[in-house]
Amino acid sequence: MSHVVAREKFQAYLASRGLRVTNQRLAIFAAALAQTEHFTAEQLLDQARALDDSVSRATVYRTLPLMTACLLLREVDIGSGEKFYFATSSGATEVAQVVCVDCHKISEINAPFMEWYGSTVALKLGLKPIAQRLQVSAQCIAFHTSGRCPHHRKK
Repeated sequence: MSHVVAREKFQAYLASRGLRVTNQRLAIFAAALAQTEHFTAEQLLDQARALDDSVSRATVYRTLPLMTACLLLREVDIGSGEKFYFATSSGATEVAQVVCVDCHKISEINAPFMEWYGSTVALKLGLKPIAQRLQVSAQCIAFHTSGRCPHHRKK
C-alpha cells in the first residue's frame, strides 16, 4: 500500500470516528510508516517528535490503537510486557511471527496456510474465525554457539 493510499485510509478512518486529523496524528502516522523494524510506543514517540516536537506521549498511545484498528499497523505481543508494532504492507494478516528469546528480535514470514487452518479448526467447532495469529519463540543459534547475536540491537 502506498504512503498516499495509507494516509487517505487513516484520514477516512479518523473522520468515520468523528476524530480530527491533527498535525500530531499525521507526524505519528508518518513516523510509524517509516519504520522498517518492529517498534514500541516509546520508540515511535521519539521518531514522531523528530518530525513534530509537539507530539505528546498520550497522543501516541491513543493513535496506535486507531492505526491498528484500520489495519495500518499490526500489534505484536511477545509476552515481555511491552507491545510492539509493525507497519503492514497491505491488510494481509496471514503472517507468522518468529521471536528470538535471546534478543527479542521479531521476524515476520508469510503464512498463507493460516486462513485455511483457522477456518478449518473453527468450523469444526461451529464457529467463524475473526482473527488469528501464529507466533513461534526461538533461540538464536549464533548466540548459543558463539555468545554473540547478530540481531542484538545496542541501546
